[in-house]
Amino acid sequence: MGMQAAKNAVDVGVIVNDIEASLAFYVDKLGLEKVQEMPLPFGTMHRLAFGDSFIKLVDPKEKAPAGTPGLHSVLGFRYITFQVSNIDALCDELAAAGATFTIEKNELMPGITIAMVDDPDGNIVEFVQRG
Repeated sequence: MGMQAAKNAVDVGVIVNDIEASLAFYVDKLGLEKVQEMPLPFGTMHRLAFGDSFIKLVDPKEKAPAGTPGLHSVLGFRYITFQVSNIDALCDELAAAGATFTIEKNELMPGITIAMVDDPDGNIVEFVQRG
C-alpha cells in the first residue's frame, strides 16, 4: 500500500556543528521562521517553518564528525530544495552576505531557474523558481 500522506510536505532533520551559525543562515538569511526549540535525548532541536514543511536543526550534545561536502561526492541525501518566488532577490542577498554558491543562479530550462548554496556545515541548499 505504501505511505499515505498526512500533510503535503516533508520535514528534514539536519545535525549541525554550530547552531548559532546555522540559525543565522536559515532564519536570518533565508527567512525561515523558528517556531519551536525542544530538548531531545541527544541534543536540542530547533524547528523552523517553511510553508507546510519544517527544517529541524539539531544541536547535538556530542559533536559528530563532518561528512564529505559536495553535491556528488558521496551517496545519500545531498541537498534540500526550496520552491521560491523571489530567486533573483534571494540570490543577490546571499551573494552580498558572502554565501558560497555550489551552482550560480541560472535558467535550467525555459521557465525554471535554480541556484544552490552551501549552508554553514557544507550542506547544499537549492532554490527553484518556476515561471
